[in-house]
This record gives sequence, C-alpha cells and structure tokens, in this order.
Amino acid sequence: MRVPLGLMALLAALISTAPVPASAEGGPAWDACVGLASTPDDRVKACSTVIDTKSETGRRLAGVYCNRGHGLTEKRELDAALSDLDEAVRLDPTYACAFNNRGRVYSFKRDYDRAIADYDQAIKLDPSMAMAYSNRGESRFNKGDIDGAFADFDAAIKRDPNYATAYANRGLVYYRKHDMAHALADYTTRIKLAPDLLAFIDRGNVYRDSEQLDRAAADYGEAIRVAPTDARGWRNRGMIRLYQGDNKGGLSDYDKALQYDPADVFSWNNRGQAKLRLGDKQGAIADFRKALELKPGLQTAQEQLKRLGAL
Repeated sequence: MRVPLGLMALLAALISTAPVPASAEGGPAWDACVGLASTPDDRVKACSTVIDTKSETGRRLAGVYCNRGHGLTEKRELDAALSDLDEAVRLDPTYACAFNNRGRVYSFKRDYDRAIADYDQAIKLDPSMAMAYSNRGESRFNKGDIDGAFADFDAAIKRDPNYATAYANRGLVYYRKHDMAHALADYTTRIKLAPDLLAFIDRGNVYRDSEQLDRAAADYGEAIRVAPTDARGWRNRGMIRLYQGDNKGGLSDYDKALQYDPADVFSWNNRGQAKLRLGDKQGAIADFRKALELKPGLQTAQEQLKRLGAL
C-alpha cells in the first residue's frame, strides 16, 4: 500500500506464501523451498533444485513454481517471478496461491487492474483466503478506491481475526478518513498481534495528529526499543520532543536518526532547528546546508539560511 512520504511510515506489502502439498519424503531442498522461514535467496535456490530434479508434477510442481516466484518477488526480480507464476497457473489453474502471488508481482509493477483480477481469481478459488482480500485492498487503495479497499480489509479481518496486516491497512483507511478513534483501535489490535516497528510508528502518528504528544512519544520510544538501529523511531520521537520544547532531547534523537540514516534530509533540517534553538548558530547553518544539498529548493532550509545570513 502506498501512503504519503514524509514522517508517516510506509506500510510494507504483505508477503504471501501459500502452502504446497506436503512431501512424503521431504528433503533439504523441498523443505527450504516450501518453508516459511527460508530467505528469498534460499527459497529460490532450493525451489530451483527441486525443479531441476524433475521429481514433481501437478499441484506439487505448481507449488514449487509459486514459491520460487515468491522468492524472486522478494528479490524484486519481477519479470522472472512473473514467468514462474505464469507457469504455476498453467500447471494448476485451480491453485489460489499462484494467482495471489502473481497479483503481488503486478502490484509491484503498478499494474493494479491485473493485480486485482488475479486477487479476484484467488478469492474465487479460495473464498477463505484472508491474504488475498487484504492484497486486493492494497491495490484498490493504490487506485484511489478507498471504499473498496476498506471493504476488502474488513473482509480479511472477518475471515482471519488474527491477521495483523489487515488491521494495519484498515487502520490507515480510518486514518485517511480522519476517524482517529477507529484508527487507534485497529492499530492497537495490530500491536497486540505483531508489535513491530511500523505498528508503533503508525499508532504514534495517530496520537501525534490527535495532539496526544506524550502518547506519540511513548509509541515512538517503543519503535526505538524494538528496532534501535532504524532511524524512523528516532526521527519521529525527535520531532515530538521539539514540539514539546525539549530541544536537547530532540537534538539527541536526531543525532541517532542521522547515525542510522545519513541521507534523511528532514532529520538534517530538524536537527538544524534544534541547534538553532540551543544557540549553536554555526552548527545549525551546517545542518541546513546539508539538508539543502540533499534536497535543493527545500524551503524551510532556505528560509533559515537567509535569516542567518548564510545564503
């Protein structure tokens, strides 16, 4: 799902690997090909080994192509992934996994109409597949069909009440509709199910925009706790600290944000603001110049440099 850039976190697309029929014999290559814990590289390598042995046919072989296609999608080798998923569909046109995963490839290619058509087919073949509803909702959201997206996320939750991604996605729709109470409820459920970095940032953004700054800072602090080397928690909490007048705390958070993401123009700009408030004029000028170097024409940096006589 695409959301505006800036301080709002991007929602990651759902990774989907539907199970393939179990193997009576198993084996390292098969297990790595169908195992949910395999890395994309390991999945592609293992599934290729299974394909090369020519030991599988029918639904089982379709599942191998489906899983290799998934691995290639995660590696963003989209054309190769599409070829594998086309083959999975050819081998077994009743296999919902292949349509669901091929829909993801089309979605990454921003061909949302084809993505939706594949998700439609996945749902037709397996009406209980919550993942396909959520994925279709993401494509509808990206086409601007907010009501259609909401209906899909709602359907995904009804089919799987423990599906964290669907709560995250529905929460974003509520957020877009400025229904902060329902957005908070969905993000809170998501945190209970999957308390990761984005879960806390998303809820922190709602608290921020609802002017509940202490709660926003607490959620960004939790984001830092679960992912201390990710800049996003630090820079979001830094902003709240500046809002609250805690310039030293804001400066410290932006130091950390830039340690982990030195290309973040807004952290340079905002750290410049913190330094300026703390009386470090030269440090502020250096940060504003860096922000302007990274984003020529950044109005806030230009204005501050002019006020400081440095532009």
